[in-house]
Order: sequence, then structure tokens, then C-alpha cells
Amino acid sequence: MTFPLPFAPRRIAIGANAHVGIAESIRARRPDLELRGKVFTEITAEDLTWAEAYIGFKRPPSVADMGNVRWIQCTGAGVDSWMSSDLEPSILLTRSPESFGPMIAEWAVSRIFAIQLQVLALAEAQRERRWAPRDIAQVAGTRALVVGTGDIGRAIAHALHALGVHVTGVSRSGTVSGTADSAAFNAVHAASEIANLVGDADWIVVAVPDTPASRGLISRDVLSRCRGAVLLNAGRGSVVEETALPEALDNGWLRGAALDVFATEPLPVDSPLWSDPRVLVSPHISGLTTINGAAHGFLECLESLERGALPKWAVDRERGY
Repeated sequence: MTFPLPFAPRRIAIGANAHVGIAESIRARRPDLELRGKVFTEITAEDLTWAEAYIGFKRPPSVADMGNVRWIQCTGAGVDSWMSSDLEPSILLTRSPESFGPMIAEWAVSRIFAIQLQVLALAEAQRERRWAPRDIAQVAGTRALVVGTGDIGRAIAHALHALGVHVTGVSRSGTVSGTADSAAFNAVHAASEIANLVGDADWIVVAVPDTPASRGLISRDVLSRCRGAVLLNAGRGSVVEETALPEALDNGWLRGAALDVFATEPLPVDSPLWSDPRVLVSPHISGLTTINGAAHGFLECLESLERGALPKWAVDRERGY
């Protein structure tokens, strides 16, 4: 990527629900910067004409282009909302360095326990004042396939490994990204082998971003190879062939699903996933950006730009991350 360096923007527009907190956190360390913040739906063309840099998760809906903005700091780890918006190629795109792994690992573990311990069925029995003994299987000794071995996948693998789960990883290269928590994976395979791996899994946990290589990875064909697994998706909706999920559940390929991301968000009200008792739906909240994380990520990238270096978190447009 070629980008004019050094780059020292002073006018920063923030488009986020937490814009006040983000601005306060940035201002505490960099009072020299001019900051203008709004909820992202209220950002105007005039704001972007004024700004040299923009902080936000997605393009403001009311603007045709990004005005004079030359750098965008995405507040999420996934940048698909920007990649799908015909972002001008001359604009530098960076992503948040905040680690969402621990939070998403908690989301995954909570869903696995809720399903394995039949929490929803027991809660329903309680509402009906019905004594409902049942067999409960342990999570320890089960097998998980974690799709994605980056920061998030490693955190999930670490949490599951600690619970006695046998964890297999899947990545584009067939290796673990980084070294931290790599020992939590019993084995790691290339994504091209996924159809041959899902049949042995009790839990399939998706933790990859939306990229050309990941779209449709969990296809109907892959789902048909499952043998009663539970699918958990905290990556992106595009990774899973969502329209095939009802069939997968009805045919017993899957025994359940916990979904935090969807092909269309918000999930349409007529989606059959809402009313299926085998599905746990959450509204894209498994890994939330914190105010301090958003501010720190911006300032880390800014400091790199100011000293003439491309930030570590610059996005490769071709790879999508």
C-alpha cells in the first residue's frame, strides 16, 4: 500500500454511539487534536469535508463519499462494512488492535454450557412448574472445531481447552496465527479440509472475518457432513450459508446453533431462525468495542503515521483484513 507519510491529521470526526467517551479519552492524551463527534447516522457531508481522519465502524449512511478524509480508523476488528462500501482506494483503512478474543470466548463458552446443560429447557420447565429430570452430558471430553486461529480463535481454543475439550483449529494456511495459546489446539488444518473435519466435531465455532476466502466456507455441503454438531457463529454471517440452516437442523446435521452474526443485520423479522427453539440468537454483541480500546487503537495508529510508518493495523484491501 502506498500512502503519503508522514501524515499528521489534526481534525478528527468520530461517528459512534460512544463518541463523547471516545473523544474524552483521546483528548486526555492529545489535546492538540480537533475532535468532532456524533452518532454515525448523524454524520454529514460537511463533517467529512472538515475532517482529515474518521473513527467509526461503518460509513455514515447519509453521505455519498468521505469528503476530505484520508484515513479511516475502523473501531472493529472486522472491516467488511468498509470493504463493501466502495471505499475510495486512496483512503488508508486501519482496524482496531483491541483484543476481542476474551469476550467472544466467554460468549462461546456461555452458549456451549447453555446448550449442553439444557438451560433453556429447564427454564421452560420451571415456568411450567414441572419437575423434569434429564440426562446431562459433560462438556469435558467433547470435541470442538474452531474455524479461525487468529486472536479470537486462539482465545476460544484456550477457554475450551481449559474445560477439557479437544480442540482442532482450521485456518487458511493450516497454521496458528501467532504463538500465544497455540498449545490449546490439538491440531490445526487448512480450510480446504473443513468438509472432512466437521463430522467429528460436537461444536463448530466460527471466528473468521468476512473475506473473499471465507465467504460461504460453511456451505450446505459442509453442513451436510456434520453429525449432530452445534454451530456457533461469532465471525460474520457471510461465512455460513444461512439459508441452509433450517434444513441442517431438521435433518439432524446440526442439533443446535448459537448465532451472533447474520447475512442481513438486523436479522429480518420473518427469518425462521427467530422462532426455532434449537437456535440461540444474539444481536452482534459477542465482541464489543470499548471506549478505551477505540481511543487507544486510534492513537497507536496515529503515532505510527506521524513518525512516517504505516500502522501495524493497516488493512490489506485484497485480503480483507
